[in-house]
Amino acid sequence: MTSLWLMFSGAFFAATLLPGGSEVLLVALLNQTPSLWFELLILATIGNTLGAITSYGLGRAGRLAKNPQDIQRRQYRYALAWIEKYGMWALLLSWLPIIGDLLCLLAGWLKIPILPASLFMFMGKLLRYSIIVLLMTYTFEY
Repeated sequence: MTSLWLMFSGAFFAATLLPGGSEVLLVALLNQTPSLWFELLILATIGNTLGAITSYGLGRAGRLAKNPQDIQRRQYRYALAWIEKYGMWALLLSWLPIIGDLLCLLAGWLKIPILPASLFMFMGKLLRYSIIVLLMTYTFEY
């Protein structure tokens, strides 16, 4: 049970603006308790998605403090270009290191509707964690 809570919280904090490696944690917990692969997959996905929604909320709140010129700085330019080009579909890539956090933050700042944004974030994160679980399952044959 401790490993499930650890997975959820680790995935949550890794998806906010705090650094963290939820993939490494998932692999370690799969090695420790392979029979919990489905629970670990679901909790990692939900935790990471809720962390991304937190970043989305920070972006939405940040809209009150930042003007449009502030997000034209270099660090935001790539993520902003992806969202402008692909809309909420870009949130499928919210699992990417560094830029994924910015995608979620900017989605909130740009007021992309929360429900579809959350769904796209969830799908991208589920796909990423599913690939990790599949690779671990077939590599180590649990």
